[in-house]
Amino acid sequence: MKILIKGGTIVNEGVSFKGDLLVDGEQISEIFQGQAPRGTYDQVVDASGCFVLPGVIDDHVHFREPGLTRKADIESESRAAAYGGVTSYFEMPNTVPQTTTLEALADKWELGAKKSHVNYSFFFGATNDNVGLFGKLDVHRIPGIKLFMGSSTGNMLVDRYESLQNVFRTAKALDLPVMTHCEDTEIINRNMAAYKVKYGDDPDVKCHPEIRSEEACYESSRMAVQLAKEFDTRLHIAHVTTAKELEFFGKDDHITGEAVIAHLCFTDADYLTKKALIKCNPAVKTLADRTALRAALSDGRITVVGTDHAPHEWKDKQGGCAKAASGMPMVQFSLVSMLELVDEGVLTIEKMVELMAHNPARLFQVNRRGFLREGYQADIVIVRPHAPWTVGKENIQSKCKWSPMEGHEYQWRVEQTFCNGHLIYNKGVFDDSYRGEEISFR
Repeated sequence: MKILIKGGTIVNEGVSFKGDLLVDGEQISEIFQGQAPRGTYDQVVDASGCFVLPGVIDDHVHFREPGLTRKADIESESRAAAYGGVTSYFEMPNTVPQTTTLEALADKWELGAKKSHVNYSFFFGATNDNVGLFGKLDVHRIPGIKLFMGSSTGNMLVDRYESLQNVFRTAKALDLPVMTHCEDTEIINRNMAAYKVKYGDDPDVKCHPEIRSEEACYESSRMAVQLAKEFDTRLHIAHVTTAKELEFFGKDDHITGEAVIAHLCFTDADYLTKKALIKCNPAVKTLADRTALRAALSDGRITVVGTDHAPHEWKDKQGGCAKAASGMPMVQFSLVSMLELVDEGVLTIEKMVELMAHNPARLFQVNRRGFLREGYQADIVIVRPHAPWTVGKENIQSKCKWSPMEGHEYQWRVEQTFCNGHLIYNKGVFDDSYRGEEISFR
């Protein structure tokens, strides 16, 4: 099937231009600066007034399946992804059971094939004891190793230094990146104990960034960088939250950082109104930290923007620092949130595409995705500016049916999402029969 996407502004590899794009089957066939020649097409999509972007690759989601499907599942969250222009995702291993055995990983691939509406892959999780399995992994089927160096892990904390060394050493031998959650558990536990003495068993959520503090993040990130340098391992630090941690990035291509939407949108002042809806780990921190993270989007210190999409049931989000669950559903709103930052002058649309599509593809060596290139898979999103809409329960696609963005009016709208050349989302109409493809690497 030949589909011509015509009349849009194509944004790709640092440039924007008016042009047409031809999709033939699953792949991009031709890209034209200006109008495509006359021809016969099965479908013509008018993208006039819109921007045509490569589909977003979200390197960091928690879709909760298996074992936690009361919160979310692969079907519901991949649908939310498609509504938001996300055509590929890498899912995290702290499910039930954890993705720390070859059998659990195989089960996830099977679930993805059966249920995922967009393209999928799954991180393999490190534990104190499973490094011997790394050599049995097919490096063409996984993005890398996920390593939890702090609490918020579902009992996946790797806290023995010898085990950490083995993880970094073995990942280097396999040329697999290690993606880390960096928070120092001892510091957090000490802070929590002190705050409980002062404020009771469930301190107000406004204390969350002081309990899961700058020090806790920095010390854990420092150790991860030290290990990466010791073994020359590719290190990708997830959800960087502090200005201080940014000193680790921009000097060594083997050490990269991810920022996530929550920390780019919110500050600690928002706890007053959003309460635990913006409680996540690491915590949303100060305006100064957010300002520094936003600046780092353009100067090379932050390499990737993801979501850390992590739905919970509404009842689990009630309470304070000790009782309310951490995490929020953001995959549907990541692209439009970043386009808001483009409107605010925080970064250019070309840089945004680099952070959300090109760089995840480069960093994890994704095969034939992440760019608008002839011969690449046709993962494409068309977005329209000056098209206001408001987030409400009726348009939230995540299974949990809440969002910290509820009530927010966006000025950009995702019009259409193509996954492998298939028009899966079209101006509010969703093709729930379509299934994405397993992503391949290296």
